[in-house]
Amino acid sequence: MKRVGAHVSASGGVQNAPLNAIEIGARAFALFTKNQRQWRARPLTEEQIEQFQNNMTQGGFRPCDVLPHDSYLINLGNPDKEAREKSLTAFIDELERCRQLGLVYLNFHPGSYLRKIDETACLDLIVESLNRALEATEGVSAVIENTSGQGSNLGYRFEHLAHLIDGVEDKSRIGVCLDTCHTFTAGYDLRTRETYDATMQSFDEIVGFEYLKGMHLNDSKPELGSRVDRHESIGKGRLGLDPFRFIMQDQRLDEMPLILETTDSTIWSEEIALLYSFACM
Repeated sequence: MKRVGAHVSASGGVQNAPLNAIEIGARAFALFTKNQRQWRARPLTEEQIEQFQNNMTQGGFRPCDVLPHDSYLINLGNPDKEAREKSLTAFIDELERCRQLGLVYLNFHPGSYLRKIDETACLDLIVESLNRALEATEGVSAVIENTSGQGSNLGYRFEHLAHLIDGVEDKSRIGVCLDTCHTFTAGYDLRTRETYDATMQSFDEIVGFEYLKGMHLNDSKPELGSRVDRHESIGKGRLGLDPFRFIMQDQRLDEMPLILETTDSTIWSEEIALLYSFACM
């Protein structure tokens, strides 16, 4: 079964995120467990944790149906040691917050070299940060999100993802989330059956489908290979509808969170219904 949802609001407390997902007919969802634009956050309370878990049960959500996202401030590959340590401390805290909520994934952007070191050196710093974070925590897997490659962001090549996975000591706690917009604008075409199959085959050969834990389903405003990250509503961008038909009919993607981060949250319920209609074709 396909598990489609969206990155819903946790305004008023994380316990509200499952309720917001239920409201749009989601079978999966993403959330920020803290303000994504601040370094610090109040600890989760026992009441919040209990209410979150009760609302998860109410919505029929399993821990693996939820793909929390870490703070946008975190850069595990920051060339500056002090700044990188600050990011690592925040990342460990986010892993722990997920564990407290009973969740099993934390989705994150790999990091940026900030044009101060080369890409390989930055990837090695990210590996070092990941190993330290996983050693300091338990129960939650770090899920690398591929990127468009905008600016100095890494993770836009499948080889980057493979490099990170290869360096992580505990392979049972590392995974990947593929974002359709990011994949496309990084230069991997998804628009026809042939190019979709070729891209997925390339991912499998370089990274491995066994590491795929979820996807972000977004159309793209920019063109193929533009290295620009700008999402669009499903079917209204450069990707069109066909890639989402392929995804919804790809049995390899069953039972993993397929998360909308499209631009108009008021039509998420319509987009979810549209995507499920593709699964029935």
